Amino acid sequence: MKRIEKHCLELFGRDYKYSIIHNSNGEVCGHYPRQIVFLEFERTDVERDRYHSQINKLQDLVNRSKLARCRGRFVCPVILYNGKHVCRSSTLAGWGELYGRTGYNYIFSGGSDDKLTENEELPEEDNDVRNRDSQLFDKVRGHDIKLLRYLSVHYICDLMVENKKVKFGLNVTSSEKVDKAQRYADFTLLSVPYPGCEFFKEYKDRDYTAEGLIFNWNQDYVDAPLTIPLCFSQNLNIDWTQYQSWDLVEQTQNYLKLLLHIINHDSGLLVHCISGWDRTPLFVSLLRLSLWADGAVHVSLEPAEMLYLTIAYDWFLFGYFLLLPMGCFSNCRRKSITSSPQMVVWNKTNPLDEQLAHPLSEARSSSSSSCQSEQDVIRTGSSPLAVPSRRRPFPSERQVRLEAVREIFLAAYSSTIGLKSSAPSPTGAISGLLEQIARGVGLRGTNAIV
Repeated sequence: MKRIEKHCLELFGRDYKYSIIHNSNGEVCGHYPRQIVFLEFERTDVERDRYHSQINKLQDLVNRSKLARCRGRFVCPVILYNGKHVCRSSTLAGWGELYGRTGYNYIFSGGSDDKLTENEELPEEDNDVRNRDSQLFDKVRGHDIKLLRYLSVHYICDLMVENKKVKFGLNVTSSEKVDKAQRYADFTLLSVPYPGCEFFKEYKDRDYTAEGLIFNWNQDYVDAPLTIPLCFSQNLNIDWTQYQSWDLVEQTQNYLKLLLHIINHDSGLLVHCISGWDRTPLFVSLLRLSLWADGAVHVSLEPAEMLYLTIAYDWFLFGYFLLLPMGCFSNCRRKSITSSPQMVVWNKTNPLDEQLAHPLSEARSSSSSSCQSEQDVIRTGSSPLAVPSRRRPFPSERQVRLEAVREIFLAAYSSTIGLKSSAPSPTGAISGLLEQIARGVGLRGTNAIV
C-alpha cells in the first residue's frame, strides 16, 4: 500500500504542485487514501511562484464537513483542469447515519462534541421554529457547502437512480436534489441516473457485452429522473428524452460527453453516486483518461504511467480493490517505470475504418457561450489531425494514446488474472474508452465512446 501511494505521489508531482490532506490512520475517512492529494497548480504555471498553500484551511474544512456525507466520504478534489477542480464524494448522509456518527464522536471524544462557533449560530427567530433535526442538518450540511464553495464547485452531478437510498423501509441516505430546506439551491444540480454495481451482474452474465444491455427503469426503487439544465442538454446534439432506451454503451458515452462539456465552464464539478464507490470512480477515471489523451492533464505521463495512476489512485486507494491481485499492480508499475514514447503499440500508418470524434474540442466549442444562451448548438467535433483520405483516415494522437492504455491494461490483467479473448470489433476501430478501462473496471463495447 505504501509503495503504491508513493508511486502515485511521484506521478502527480511530475506535472503539479500539490499538498497533502493527512489521513494517516483513516481519521478523516477510513475509505480514502492515507495521503490525499490536493492539486494546487500546474508546474508550468510560472505566475504561481509566490503562491502560498491553503492546505491548512482545506484540512479544517474537510474535518468539519466529513459527517455530511455517507460513510464520511467527503467532497475530495481529484483532478485539476484549467484551474478548476473535479471532485468526488458519496451522497449526503441521512438522519440515521448522521445521528449515529455524531453520537459516536461525542462518546469517544470525551463529550467534547464540535459545537457551533459564534459566527455559525442560527438566528434566534429560526431557533424558535426549527427542531433539533433541522439545526443539526443546517450545521453539518453548512460545512459541506462551505467546502464546495472553497473548491469553487458550482456543478453537482448525481449518478443515483433514486432520490434517497431506502433499506428496510428506512431512508439511509439523502441527496442534494431532495434537500427539504433547499440548502443547495445556489448550485446547479444535475440528476443523471446511472445503474450501480448490482446491474453489472447482467453485464458479466452476457460475457461482458454491453451492447443491447438496457437498465430496467420500471423498478420500484428507481425514482430519480434525468434532470439537466437546458443550457447543457441543448448543446450536445443528444436526444435526452430517450435516455431510458439507451444501452449501457450509449448511456456511458452520452454522460461522459456531458461531463466534459460541464468542466469547460467556469466552475468546478462534483461527481457522486451513493457511496462514491463504483459509479463515481468509473466516471472520474474516464474523465482523467479522456483529458489526458487530449493533452489537457498529466501531460508528462506515458500510457503505462497514466494507467497505473488511474487504477491505483482513482480506484484502489479510494477503497475499491477491483479484485486485482498485487501482481497486476506490479506489472503496471514495471511498465510505467520503463515506459517511453516507443511503447505505443498502434501503428500510425495503419488506417482506421472509422474516425472518433474529439470530445474536448466539442466541449470547448460548446462552452464558448454562457449557460444562459440556450439556443446555441455546438459544431460536430473532429480529430485534431488532418485526414489524408476519407477512405483511409489515420488515428489521431488521442486514439493512439488510448489504444496504448488499453493494450497495456489487457496485457497486465491477462497475465495475472486471465482474460478470455473476445470477438474483435466489426468496424476494426478502437472499441471505445470503456474498453481502455477494461472489463472488470469499465465496459466492453464495439462503439467509439465519443
